[in-house]
Amino acid sequence: MATLTTGLIVMRWELLSAIMMFFASTFKIKCRQSSHNLMAFVFSGVGIGMSCWFVTGLLGITLSMENFNNFLDISKHAFVDIMSQAPANWPMP
Repeated sequence: MATLTTGLIVMRWELLSAIMMFFASTFKIKCRQSSHNLMAFVFSGVGIGMSCWFVTGLLGITLSMENFNNFLDISKHAFVDIMSQAPANWPMP
């Protein structure tokens, strides 16, 4: 019983996002059938957002401002490094 409980605690956000994806898909289908296209579009967005949350949770990616700033810093250094290696007269006319 402890193993099952621990597994549910560890997987709680992934399970929640999987359930939300299921409900978003179900509601999107119901809205399409009753010609509520705007609500179907909203539920599609919810489904896409939940699937992204599901994947980031499974991969162990933490979405925080610290990680975002780290990504921007690495990207800036890579851009500067690549541009410093480009020829001086590039692109040629």
